[in-house]
Amino acid sequence: MNQTSTFLRPSNMTNEPQQPGNANGLRVLIVEDDANVAEVVDLYLQRDNFETMRVGDGRNALERINSVGADVVVLDIMLPGLDGLSVARKMRESGDRTPIIMLTDRGQESDVVLGLELGADDYMSKPFSPAELVARVHAVLRRMGTATVSGPPVTIGGEIVISSHRRTVTKAGEELALTHKEFDLLHFLSTNPGTVYTREQLLEKVWGYEHPGDTSTVTVHIRRLRSKIEADPENPAHIKTVWGVGYRFDVE
Repeated sequence: MNQTSTFLRPSNMTNEPQQPGNANGLRVLIVEDDANVAEVVDLYLQRDNFETMRVGDGRNALERINSVGADVVVLDIMLPGLDGLSVARKMRESGDRTPIIMLTDRGQESDVVLGLELGADDYMSKPFSPAELVARVHAVLRRMGTATVSGPPVTIGGEIVISSHRRTVTKAGEELALTHKEFDLLHFLSTNPGTVYTREQLLEKVWGYEHPGDTSTVTVHIRRLRSKIEADPENPAHIKTVWGVGYRFDVE
């Protein structure tokens, strides 16, 4: 195994904790064509008691998902044949809500945004820490177990209605197309109006990360939410930026 792959932070193999976790045999499908990356990720997941499966292309990934399923899919964007974005699209179009953590090495924000729009739950940019990836797998699983929200509908600005029971958002009577995580973020912010949250706090509260790392996921989700609910996303009336701190939600 080449532990100095350019797609991984090599120091993590020796410097990070080695204690096994408690995944109770939950199954993770690793979709990665770089054998070195896949092997290291596989090692870290198995050390935390996950069951793992590895495939190196998109078509085999869909076949494996359809035949045996998975609890989480770690999905590289750059794959031979059918790329990761196409895999995510086909999964969501079929109604498969399995959590997806996307991996990208292209450094192109458009790929990240599209992946999140397609319904990916999170992403990590290469090079990444395998231990952090495992932590994010645990986080999405925790979030899936506690994702049910409750409470009366929230009305924003007289025209946006958030229904926690139905997990829907309407604007002027028209239902908005929000991803799972966009809804969770909007519901959290709108039910805590006036409170300023840092990106790290939002990662903890909405994504379930105990030790937040890259906060770009929050930034992308905030921008996507603004484009969907704000009349003028460049001058938002509801999702406000508190410069140097984070974000605040104003209902009116």
